[in-house]
Amino acid sequence: MNTNLKRLQKRIAEQSDYSRRKAEELIIEGKVSVNGKIIQELGYKVTDKDKIEIEGVALNTNEKKYFILNKPEKCVSTVSDDKGRKTVIDFIKTKAKVYPIGRLDYDTTGILLLTNDGDFANLLMHPSSNIEKVYSAKIDGIMTLADIKELKQGVVIDGYKTKECRVKVRKVNNKSNTSIIEIGINEGRNHQVKKMFKALGFNVLKLDRIRYGILTIENLKRGESKELSKKDVSRLYVLANNKGNRNGKEEKRFKAI
Repeated sequence: MNTNLKRLQKRIAEQSDYSRRKAEELIIEGKVSVNGKIIQELGYKVTDKDKIEIEGVALNTNEKKYFILNKPEKCVSTVSDDKGRKTVIDFIKTKAKVYPIGRLDYDTTGILLLTNDGDFANLLMHPSSNIEKVYSAKIDGIMTLADIKELKQGVVIDGYKTKECRVKVRKVNNKSNTSIIEIGINEGRNHQVKKMFKALGFNVLKLDRIRYGILTIENLKRGESKELSKKDVSRLYVLANNKGNRNGKEEKRFKAI
């Protein structure tokens, strides 16, 4: 059975600027063809290998796009927002219908990946991929060695204990009673980093994701994005398939305290 079968109007909406409703109108009006045949059936299903044309113009359903964005504050990690807020899609220059892989909070900055490749997105988001995400967190307080040890070993949030993680104190400001903590986690639960610090009595004042697997922001300014190279996409595939380990060995980018 072909698991890539999708309704024609959904495939058009995913790979073009047309909404699903508009795609349905085009189908009913006889303006859509599949492999040279006019299709006016809304329940008609296609694969990603079928050639779809709208009024004679081919819809490239096979072209996969992959982007990295340095997400700014005050934008949501969704394709659209009913409150009229900026979305991460506003910062991506492409006609392809991409969507974010996972999400960052409204006020969280840093690395976010976007794609129209569902298999790639599902692979990276699956818990078994074990890909490490590294964050720089500014917190309201100064952690003790006991706090750091507890954070590393896992804390209880929402009724479950988080996995072991990497922790490093980057900066301490005794005058303002704040700290910059670098933390690397292999999970991706909702508001996880903020909740982990909260469990120890610390509030996160600012959160920035600085690494995603083998990817860093490099020279991207806030709000800037670029298309990932084929090499980077391939390396992410390898990393995910190796369960977060490079060449079968755990990657160590910073020494945990």
